[in-house]
Amino acid sequence: MFITRLISGIILVALALLVNITGGYLLFGTMLVISLIGVFEFNRAIGIEKELPGFISYGGVVFYYVMLLFNKADLIMLSLIVLLVVLLGAYVVTFPKYKSKDFISAFFGVIYVAVMMSCIYRVRILPDGQFLVWLIILSSWGCDTMAYCAGRLFGKRKLAPILSPKKSVEGGIGGVIGAALLGLIYALAINAFADPVISRIWQYPIICAAGAVISQFGDLAASGIKREHEIKDYGRLIPGHGGILDRFDSVIFTSPIIFYLSLWFLK
Repeated sequence: MFITRLISGIILVALALLVNITGGYLLFGTMLVISLIGVFEFNRAIGIEKELPGFISYGGVVFYYVMLLFNKADLIMLSLIVLLVVLLGAYVVTFPKYKSKDFISAFFGVIYVAVMMSCIYRVRILPDGQFLVWLIILSSWGCDTMAYCAGRLFGKRKLAPILSPKKSVEGGIGGVIGAALLGLIYALAINAFADPVISRIWQYPIICAAGAVISQFGDLAASGIKREHEIKDYGRLIPGHGGILDRFDSVIFTSPIIFYLSLWFLK
């Protein structure tokens, strides 16, 4: 199991390197596919993956990404409004076959997975985005690794005993500190290549630490949804890791935080 998980992790990192370094349409298309799979996994967890609300949500993901190509806030907002109107229209037309919660869940799934995950692409197209996009990985997967190590070494108090019994307060703190240190090391490493005005040394650790705090809420939220619907994993797409949502649960929460912090801090 460990070997399978390790090999899958190495492949994921290699793919992340390829896609994020290349950027452009390759990253855009990859995020669209990942978002569609993630929304499908979420819909399957709540039981609407092959129902009308689920099919509308898949169309909503594609429409949202098409609008995202224009990189205009009003068009992005328009795509979400159109999706909500279509979902509510379908609810009215099909009433009482489906419950309102089915359409509400479908809309939530698009926001939760596709919209938040798309911020990886939005970070990448920022000025210096080729450097900034890695802060998402450092503050999510980096935090996961550092929290695991700190928890194994120092963990005593349970962070969320019902949602995730193995996580500890000490591990959570270690994850945040570890992510900040990774951000600092990363800033020092790239400072020779990026504009010093944009990538000042102190900013990356702060951004990574903030992303690490939020990433742990993302992890716990995904665990809560799984427990509520009595499933172990969202899928089996990634050997040793589960589905897209199992591997990207923290990235989903971290991506928009890094996007907006990058906008505010690095103007």
